[in-house]
Amino acid sequence: MKLDSLAIHAGDRKKAGPFVPVTTPIYSSSSFFYSDMETLDRVFAGEIQGQNYARYNNPTTNALEEQIAALEGGDFALACASGMAAIYLALQAALTDRRRSVVAGPVLYGATIRLLHEMLEPNGIEVHFADPCDPQAFAAAVSEHQPGCILVETVANPMLRVTPLDTVNEIARRHGAVVVVDSTFATPLLARPLELGSDLVVHSLTKYLAGHGDVLGGIVVSREDFRPILQSISRAVGGVLGPFEAYLAMRGVKTFPLRMTRQCANACRVAGWLASHPRIAKVHFPGDPQHPDAAVVRRLFPPNMYGAMVSFEVKDAGKEQIFRLVDSLKMIVPATSLGDVHSMILYPPMSSHREISPKHRQRMGIGENFLRLSVGIEAPEDIIEDLDQALGRS
Repeated sequence: MKLDSLAIHAGDRKKAGPFVPVTTPIYSSSSFFYSDMETLDRVFAGEIQGQNYARYNNPTTNALEEQIAALEGGDFALACASGMAAIYLALQAALTDRRRSVVAGPVLYGATIRLLHEMLEPNGIEVHFADPCDPQAFAAAVSEHQPGCILVETVANPMLRVTPLDTVNEIARRHGAVVVVDSTFATPLLARPLELGSDLVVHSLTKYLAGHGDVLGGIVVSREDFRPILQSISRAVGGVLGPFEAYLAMRGVKTFPLRMTRQCANACRVAGWLASHPRIAKVHFPGDPQHPDAAVVRRLFPPNMYGAMVSFEVKDAGKEQIFRLVDSLKMIVPATSLGDVHSMILYPPMSSHREISPKHRQRMGIGENFLRLSVGIEAPEDIIEDLDQALGRS
């Protein structure tokens, strides 16, 4: 099936007694039992499929996991309570029985950087940073540090650099490293990292996949060989996704290809308009023919699909001017997220990268005049009009 059809049908319509529900229902039970103890024992032992305790399995959550695994071309998925829980789970699984060292991209979501520095390093895991968009330097860093795990984002947050995943995966194979990819910005519509040779793919379900601003969740997708360790860590730690959130996420995923296609088209319009505005110093957008990773975009992404994130720098603006600009917006929502049906704007120095030092932010390219825009499915003319009036008032 094509991606559009998989999003609608994968995971759904499982037989439940004499009938089949057209949509997977919410199973809010915390535990399950059978007509005899022998069957329950075999379920606990993994000899037969079944439900026993919601920290281990839940039919609603399992349906969502099957749906996302199908979209990513994976064998197995495990839903978590948040995107950060999914990142942590993937990293722990990747480092099990391997060298306790990570090489990560230098520009990542701020909370991911904090996780590396404040959770992994204090527990004896070495963390090094290298730019995957410079393959020669990245290969040298991997050769020097011999990491057990490589961590990258398909599209880096918020600079929107595009990782050459095929090259990164080849470098990793030469050194026996596991590749973990946060593909939240790209979604399975733009890239399927497992098919390019990556090992574990992470999404924040909160963003494009659920897409309506009403779910907090994350998910890890992988091959069958990572199933035992992922399940073991998840069951021990217990950061599982609840059935209500799984239901909402699964419902959102059914329209994700439609939404994302529209959002990508809108982002192209908005990015082009911003690039011509006299108050904009620079636009960061993978669809720009002058984008530093334009060749990677052409190689890895479908034609005319560049994602729905646009970052831009306002000319001669500081924090005060940026606040005034954002306060002047009438339709675009100034909130800390992305990927919703409505357009959202975020000031990284205040939110996503707040805990990163100003000097570190400057090295990443995030100045005081930097804004990140998640383009929604509204009429593009209305998005542009709102930005235009706000830029004129700030």
